Amino acid sequence: MALTTLDDNTALIVIDLQNGIVALPVAPLEAHEVIERSARLADAFRGQKRPVVLVNVAGGAPGRNEQPKHGGELPADWATLVPDLAQQRGDIAITKKTWGAFHNTDLHEQLQQRGITQVVICGIATSIGVESTARQAYELGYNVTLAIDAMTCLNAETHKNSVERIFPRLGETGTTDDVLALLK
Repeated sequence: MALTTLDDNTALIVIDLQNGIVALPVAPLEAHEVIERSARLADAFRGQKRPVVLVNVAGGAPGRNEQPKHGGELPADWATLVPDLAQQRGDIAITKKTWGAFHNTDLHEQLQQRGITQVVICGIATSIGVESTARQAYELGYNVTLAIDAMTCLNAETHKNSVERIFPRLGETGTTDDVLALLK
């Protein structure tokens, strides 16, 4: 873990902490641990008047793949953010239809309007929404920080691959407490 600094213009991006996602079986951390740490980060960012981006997913990319798509209707509250995040009026709400939070949304524009140069990312799932968003942020020129104890995945192997092999190439990693210490 090599978290060194947070830019003055840093935003928090919380990925897919919504009813339908947090109900899935995850590893290595339990969803409630990720929710609790992400909520702590959000509260701290709000306390410093730094942007908090709450992302949910309400669809999927239309392309063909080998994994069967979910059959039937999703529950009505599937895309509803968990109440623990205590969404505030000033938060940036982003609804995405693909894995990454920047693709076909106005997230980049909203961050640019606020002069954001760095993002801290957390949420579920490490190797899907979190990693895709981190890749897109890196490609757009943001400094990327990943709060690795505030994320989990659909299985421990893919989580480990993202944390150990992918994230060090996209930015810096640290714990929730590391990020909070740098916010002070």
